[in-house]
Amino acid sequence: MRIIGFNLTRILVERKEAPKGKVNIDQNIDIKDVSEETIPISKDKILRITFNLFINYSEDFAKLEFEGNVMILPEKDELKKFLDSWKNKDLPEETRTTLFNFIMNKCNVKALYLEDELAIPLHVPMPRLSPQPTTSTQQDTTKK
Repeated sequence: MRIIGFNLTRILVERKEAPKGKVNIDQNIDIKDVSEETIPISKDKILRITFNLFINYSEDFAKLEFEGNVMILPEKDELKKFLDSWKNKDLPEETRTTLFNFIMNKCNVKALYLEDELAIPLHVPMPRLSPQPTTSTQQDTTKK
C-alpha cells in the first residue's frame, strides 16, 4: 500500500468558556467511506478513504474536527481484501495502523497550531527540557 494523496475538506475549531475542573481530552478517528476510483494518469485503481478525526475536550470546553480524504494505491491483492473488509465497515488489520498514524501525523500538526491560537490546552504533551543538577565532582573547564 502506498499513500499517494491527502487533503482536508473541513476543519472546525471551537472554544467555549474555561472549564471548572480537570480537562480530559479524547481523540478518535472515524472512517466514513472507502471507495474505489480510477485516476487519469494510470490504469491502476486507487482507494479514496474519507475520514473524520475528532479531538474533544471534557465539559464541552473545546473541540477540533478534521474531515478529509486519503488516497492509497494498494497492491492488486490488497485492493480486493480492502474492499471486502469495508463491506463489514472494517479495515484490514495490516493497513489500519499505518493509515491511522498517517492521518494523525497530518492532522495533529494543524491541531497543535490551532490549539495554540485559541489558547486551548495542547492535546499532546510537548517535550520539555529540565535542568540537570551539577555535582561537586564536575570541574569547571573555563578556569585555567
